Amino acid sequence: MRVLIQRVKRASVLIDGKRVSEIGEGLLLFVGIGKGDSAEDIRYISRKVAHLRIFEDEQGKMNKNVWQTGGQILSVSQFTLYADTKKGNRPGFDRSADPDTAKNYCEKLNESLREYGLDVKEGIFGAHMNIALVNDGPVTIWLDSDPKDTR
Repeated sequence: MRVLIQRVKRASVLIDGKRVSEIGEGLLLFVGIGKGDSAEDIRYISRKVAHLRIFEDEQGKMNKNVWQTGGQILSVSQFTLYADTKKGNRPGFDRSADPDTAKNYCEKLNESLREYGLDVKEGIFGAHMNIALVNDGPVTIWLDSDPKDTR
């Protein structure tokens, strides 16, 4: 499982020009599910996201997590995080999970984050989404549940 995290001042999802989800300050998660991901990957990623200290404390140091700041999460599925661009110029997606599995795992990840007491909003799985955001910092963090994958 791969998650690209962006600390944001605000973020929203638009589909066909209609806003379907939005958050204020918090984290925008782009979530990719890979073949072979498991419940353990969900637990690992949700724990990391919930506890990741990337918000500033009173001294300006990154010491607070999203829950401590009262921030929200906007979770958006993105199979392209598993793009293989080593051969040719068109990416391959053989390492991405099939859509049914990916949807199920994205839903379980969001449920797991909510179990930490986090306010989680979502994009629409499989839809063509326009994502608007104001990146804060910018702070962008890459998480991968596979310890062997260091991309």
